[in-house]
Amino acid sequence: MKAFFLSLLLFAATAQASQALIEFQSPEQQALFKQLTQELRCPKCQNQNIADSNAVVAVDMRNKTLELVQQGQDKEQVLAYMKSRYGDFVHYQPPLNKFTLILWLLPALMVVGLVLVLLVRRRTATSAPEQEDSAQPKQLERQLDQLIEQYRRKS
Repeated sequence: MKAFFLSLLLFAATAQASQALIEFQSPEQQALFKQLTQELRCPKCQNQNIADSNAVVAVDMRNKTLELVQQGQDKEQVLAYMKSRYGDFVHYQPPLNKFTLILWLLPALMVVGLVLVLLVRRRTATSAPEQEDSAQPKQLERQLDQLIEQYRRKS
């Protein structure tokens, strides 16, 4: 077990060291590169950013991000390039447009729907006559007695 944790530690250290070997012209470029690799999602991996993924497409995206940052492009330009190449999926904050509108509205619509269902169920429960409520336990008792009688016959 210790060997497993030691190998994980070494793997993490080599990943950090490989990013430290990249030379930037300024600390701002380094910070921008780190921020972009954290914000961009790997298209192959489920919910993993390109900084943490070792998939081939994530490595290509990291290299292209590095190239664009070293060319002096800002965050919006790099994001625009990545979105045009891989689609809106690669950014963790999808824009609000006609294609993603349902993603933004679905949670609110579900809450409204649940509230409506609860209101309708409450209204039908309170509007039922009380006579049916008193008859229902008697019917349930009869059904229970029938089940008990059937069980006794089988034994």
